[in-house]
Amino acid sequence: MNGICTHGIEIQTQQKKNEHNPQKSNIMPQLHFNRTSFQYKEKGQGEPVILVHGSLGDFRSWELQMDTFAKNYRTISYSRRYHYPNPCRGDETDYSAILHASDLDYFIMELGLESAHIVGNSYGAYTGLFLALRHPERVRSLVLSEPPVFPLLEHSEEGRALRDEFLSFVWKPAGELMQQGRTEEGVKAFVDGVVKDGAFNSFPPEVKKLITDNACEFKSETTSTDFWTPFGCMDAEKITTPVLLLNGEKSLRMFQLIADELHRCLPNNKYIKVPESTHELPADKPEEYNRLVLEFISENSH
Repeated sequence: MNGICTHGIEIQTQQKKNEHNPQKSNIMPQLHFNRTSFQYKEKGQGEPVILVHGSLGDFRSWELQMDTFAKNYRTISYSRRYHYPNPCRGDETDYSAILHASDLDYFIMELGLESAHIVGNSYGAYTGLFLALRHPERVRSLVLSEPPVFPLLEHSEEGRALRDEFLSFVWKPAGELMQQGRTEEGVKAFVDGVVKDGAFNSFPPEVKKLITDNACEFKSETTSTDFWTPFGCMDAEKITTPVLLLNGEKSLRMFQLIADELHRCLPNNKYIKVPESTHELPADKPEEYNRLVLEFISENSH
């Protein structure tokens, strides 16, 4: 199973184009801990909001949110471990939601913060769940957009069937292509299987480049021994942090089932289905997404 991508961005200025150039990446701030480095971008002042991207994404994945959020908050977008331009070999078997949650815990501390509002998309939302479970003191509020918590599909016949279908016809073939060195084919197979058929080819060149910049981390995902980190209803019941659950109206049925189960199990949550949106919620309907997230953060600000 997989983290799922976050990348629907518009790159219009030369400065943003330069962010795709590895030779330019050293202009961005970095933090070093847990035996690796983490590049990030921040803008604005106020209560901290940390944006956590999904698979095949990085700190650039939130360009449609940064300026809007920064009007009222200190907004921080970082690249998770193994994601561009952080170190990655492509054979890391420790890729897991628990590892990324531990990194996020350290990241918050290294920034000199006690806590932050956490906004996660796809596997970034999976990461946010584990941060709230294991380090609740770090999370002021939590926004979850379609976390791929496949263990929650185990509880229904429909969920198990959809999980097995996805693993057999999307995840496994994409992973095999990556292992064969057929990188673009593997990435395309995954993106099309998660978003919709033909999605990858429909993206503009700069978005395709962002995705392929993260092919190394995707290969690590497909070799991970704990990518689908166990998480059940009993875990969700322990999370008392205010949670906003967002689900795309046009997303795959399995994501809807996962959101339904989280809505049932999380004790303090608000569940909204975003019209005309796929798994790429922050990009499909950025104005609506931004409005919903900022209203929720405002309701839970100190």
